[in-house]
Amino acid sequence: MSLTRRDFARTSAITGAGVALTGGVGALATAPNALASTDTESVGEEQAAAHPGVGYGPLVPDPNGILALPAGFTYRVITHSGRTRLESGEFTPSNHDGTATFDGPRGATLLVNNHELKGPRANWAHPVPLTEGLVYDPAASGGCTVVEVRRDHVAEWVGIAGTSTNCAGGNTPWGTWLTCEETEDTAGRNGMTKDHGYVFEVDPADRRANRDPQPIKALGRYAHEAVVVDPKRGHLYLTEDADSPNGLFYRWTPPTGFQHGRGRLRTLAADAGRLQAFKCFDSGGTFVDDLSRATRIGTVYGVDWLDVPDRDARTTSVRKQFDTGQVTRARKLEGMWWGDGGAYVVSSYAREESPVQHDGQIWFYDPKRRTLTLKVLLGVNPDPFVEGAFDGPDNITVSPYGGLVIAEDGDGIQHLFGATDRGRTYPIARNELNIGTAEEPEYSEFTGVTFAPDGRTLFANIQEPGIMLAITGPWKRQKR
Repeated sequence: MSLTRRDFARTSAITGAGVALTGGVGALATAPNALASTDTESVGEEQAAAHPGVGYGPLVPDPNGILALPAGFTYRVITHSGRTRLESGEFTPSNHDGTATFDGPRGATLLVNNHELKGPRANWAHPVPLTEGLVYDPAASGGCTVVEVRRDHVAEWVGIAGTSTNCAGGNTPWGTWLTCEETEDTAGRNGMTKDHGYVFEVDPADRRANRDPQPIKALGRYAHEAVVVDPKRGHLYLTEDADSPNGLFYRWTPPTGFQHGRGRLRTLAADAGRLQAFKCFDSGGTFVDDLSRATRIGTVYGVDWLDVPDRDARTTSVRKQFDTGQVTRARKLEGMWWGDGGAYVVSSYAREESPVQHDGQIWFYDPKRRTLTLKVLLGVNPDPFVEGAFDGPDNITVSPYGGLVIAEDGDGIQHLFGATDRGRTYPIARNELNIGTAEEPEYSEFTGVTFAPDGRTLFANIQEPGIMLAITGPWKRQKR
């Protein structure tokens, strides 16, 4: 059923004419480069001491050159590509990306860690090992590992191998991980022997369940980024990181009578349920062609959903199957997290391929009201190598201490940063591992930001070379 203009007008009235925001994060911004909202404030390192209720103070340089943290915080290296080893003896694969945590046996924490490795295995020093029974395509280099963390012990093993460009993904209410391939390579292209661009399910607690991996074709074949599950309605929401044209935001509706659960998605027929792309319009009923057009925090759009004609993209990429004016697009649709009854959705940046340039948006999709609200808007950062401004949000998580924690994937300096319910942002960590040179420094993006189930440890990855870190310290509830 379409959301009518009258329906949206009623919803806008309920939410305060599209200004009062729903969800637990509220209006967020990161001045000085934010494009909106005078009631928001950024708390950079030099300002943190003046705002004792926000953040954890300035970041302290790391003598080991890996991670700068506030005073009182410490980190532990959990895995390090080329240094730590799997149970089978091979080195930890490289290019860590999306990650989620799960309760493990006897107090352990289990993590599933994506490895964003594209193309032939020969291109990478440390691809995901081709563990017998866990391989989809023996030519592909990516996949996932499962990491078991205890106070005095770490173990790691392969969860799935032979997949490609495993970028973000998402956890499920039934305790598994959905890993997403950010590629459209088909058999015979880039050395692949099978088609790619699918979602696969990985069970961190049952190694036998991961044998003979099968793509969940019902969720479509395209440059997948992230996925979240609506635990109440059963819908899955998915982002696409692509351009020419820009990517889409999708919803998958399960078929009548389908019951979610461990391993159930892989039993679905390739055409099961409905895969749809979104279409936004403003309170006046005007179609919105690209999310970058929103230049004020608090912007609210109504959302309709249109069926995807050919979800397996046999001849035409899914995003190219829609004519101009049919769907809404956005550049770099990346991380997502389910919280506060809806999905937080990231558009990492927009440049010349979009109507308006920015350095990051975070939206909140409310499935009950079928509205999309702009929560975070970052203007183009004029100098990413200068400390103080944040840009390029990517992986995100909802913090048990209030607000969001965001992994930065921009140019220059890379941070983990937080955003409070009322919009103040603050640094949590800075990547100090220079993989460039002294003359031309380069810092890899952060990925896989996620809290342990008990909320005491924040896990995050430095993508290159591939380092998983566990951050602990005096976490506290952030003031609004």
